[in-house]
Amino acid sequence: MVQDSVSSHPVSQALNDSEADRWAAEIEAQMTDDERFSLILSLMVVLRGVREKRLPEEVGRIAGYVPGVPRLGVSPQKITDGPIGVTNPLGSRVGDTATALPCGLCMGSTFNPTLAREAGAVIGREARLHGYNVICGGGINLPRDPRHGRNFEYISEDPWLSGVMGAENVIGTQSEGVISMLKHVSLNVNEINKFWLDAIIDPIAHRESDLLAFQIGIERGNPGSLMGAYNKVNGAYNCGNDPILNGVIKDAIGFKGYIMSDWMAVYHWDFALKGLDQHSGAQLDQKEWFNEPLKEAMANGEFPRARLSDMVRRILRSMQMVGVDQWDGETGYTVDMAKHNDAALEVARQGIVLLKNDDAILPLSPDLKTVAVIGWQVNKGVIAGGGSSQTLPPGGYAAEIPIGGDSLLAPVRTEAYHPCAPLAEIKKQLPQTKVMFDPGIYPADAAEQARRADIAIVFGVKFESEGFDDPDLTLPYGQDAMIEAVAAANPNTIVVLETGNPIAMPWRDQVKAIIELWFPGQAGGTAIAEVLTGRINPSGRLPITFPADVQQLPRPALPNFGEPFGKPSIIHFNEGAEIGYRWFAKTNAKPLYAFGYGLSYTRFAYSNFTIEGGETVKASFTVTNVGERAGADVPQVYLIEAAGDKRMRLLGFERVQLEPSQSKHVEIVADPRLLARFDGDRGQWRIEDGTYTVSLSRAADDPVESAETTLVGRYFGR
Repeated sequence: MVQDSVSSHPVSQALNDSEADRWAAEIEAQMTDDERFSLILSLMVVLRGVREKRLPEEVGRIAGYVPGVPRLGVSPQKITDGPIGVTNPLGSRVGDTATALPCGLCMGSTFNPTLAREAGAVIGREARLHGYNVICGGGINLPRDPRHGRNFEYISEDPWLSGVMGAENVIGTQSEGVISMLKHVSLNVNEINKFWLDAIIDPIAHRESDLLAFQIGIERGNPGSLMGAYNKVNGAYNCGNDPILNGVIKDAIGFKGYIMSDWMAVYHWDFALKGLDQHSGAQLDQKEWFNEPLKEAMANGEFPRARLSDMVRRILRSMQMVGVDQWDGETGYTVDMAKHNDAALEVARQGIVLLKNDDAILPLSPDLKTVAVIGWQVNKGVIAGGGSSQTLPPGGYAAEIPIGGDSLLAPVRTEAYHPCAPLAEIKKQLPQTKVMFDPGIYPADAAEQARRADIAIVFGVKFESEGFDDPDLTLPYGQDAMIEAVAAANPNTIVVLETGNPIAMPWRDQVKAIIELWFPGQAGGTAIAEVLTGRINPSGRLPITFPADVQQLPRPALPNFGEPFGKPSIIHFNEGAEIGYRWFAKTNAKPLYAFGYGLSYTRFAYSNFTIEGGETVKASFTVTNVGERAGADVPQVYLIEAAGDKRMRLLGFERVQLEPSQSKHVEIVADPRLLARFDGDRGQWRIEDGTYTVSLSRAADDPVESAETTLVGRYFGR
């Protein structure tokens, strides 16, 4: 059971699960072996500039294509990347654009499952518009290092928040007849040499953290597919990791869909025995392992025919459950792109996090005479993350800067900007104010511009990309020095951060206000202007901890930094399940800004906090807007001690929108796994009999009130 705002909802399906299972079995039984093998292999349409001759001419350049079986009514699978928008890698499909949504961490900051579902529906509708029926998204890996270059794609460092939001995103996409997935199973949390990385973790801790996020997402979202990660876990490549794919995902969790590989992540035909159902982008690997090698293994009796049937049935089941065949080949399908832009704007609005607001400098007064807007490309647009998630917005990018580097993914490492310029949007919101601009190239120029203004708004930009980690938490291109120069020149300095990760803030005490904008999508410039001027009251809460220093992290030195490209490496995740705010609570370290933290232009009070025990925890309380503006709050309930074991777990949250003086009664019922430990010997969750302490908090490090209750010891689930 869960709190009202994130209650379970039925998945929109063409057939229910049992009907889809029955249909898949009936269709698979009629197939030839050639037809069966054709469904477990996806091919890239174009590889190294050469078109795949085995594919129909009409197939456009997409991530993967799987032929259908027309005589049995089975549609082809047309696969595209798309965790935060339907992508067009390298602009290879001329004029093919899509809504560019804000990044995953921005979505996580909204703490709004309903909005996550709508974002998923946006992606599903546009995939369908383009003729794609499988979307490679979204990512729910838990960030374990704030220097990981792909964190911006993920939702949060917490398994409950990530699982709930990821599930809603899947439900939204699949409600439009497009297969969605959760990725990457598992521990895809470092980019340096990830193709050769072995992630070592205690299996019990793994179940209580990263795999719990996938379990929640699978149970609540019923995704058609999962994607395996590149790296190894405990010595076995993820896409052929029998203990994880078969043991946990399919057996313990009961996942009924199919597991596809990431592109260039399969090393042997026996991955099919170890849980992988579909080999993606097969031409990239040393062999098309699920083609001739797997056929030969079956002929030799090494690969059971029953397993081939299982692989095919899982794929067919997902296609029928989601309703892929209901719209294949249709014409006249339209999408309201203006409404999709509104959806992107709303995610950005709700995901913006106000971190600091000394002297209530924000919102800006409309009577300001002069404002200096300073920062790289703020006259052109807002930055997007790089890699396979980078989405080409309507009208194209405002600017593109190829970065490159030493990685297999260097060709897609491009710093791109969506054409919604903060400078122009701020001018729209402040029509009576003289708004000046400096690109922030030289600290002296920026400081001089700031000195002549009543208020200086300086943008700090940090590009992140798949394939690359950051060496540290600083802003690149000398921006920290530029911000310090601006702050020294103008005591009324506001910093806006366009980043896909936490950063260091050596200038924090020198500025009046700090806002985390993230990678805000195609409407991000509008959203930040609205928040700065008070048209929108900021309500985002951090989904990831901002450390005060890298020395607070489980691994202060960036793992494998400086190692030559292609060198096998190992990371020991000795923090286990104690990720992010859990680690900070365990080590009593004070972060720069905590998980769940965020300010508002109004104030909220909590009262009548009570908890009940028994088999789980039920928390009740009242939230009241005691300020003068309408706004949204995100009260959070945490476990802080369990039967004498001090550990911190987010038990639940609810986003509450209130007018001034308005109150709302909130009830949160915790998923009992968040109160439990996993017993590896029994393969079940275990709640210890005893006293449990729970807090009602504004953030992970800001409890308002605590209470105790008693839980009954028991084993349950798997």
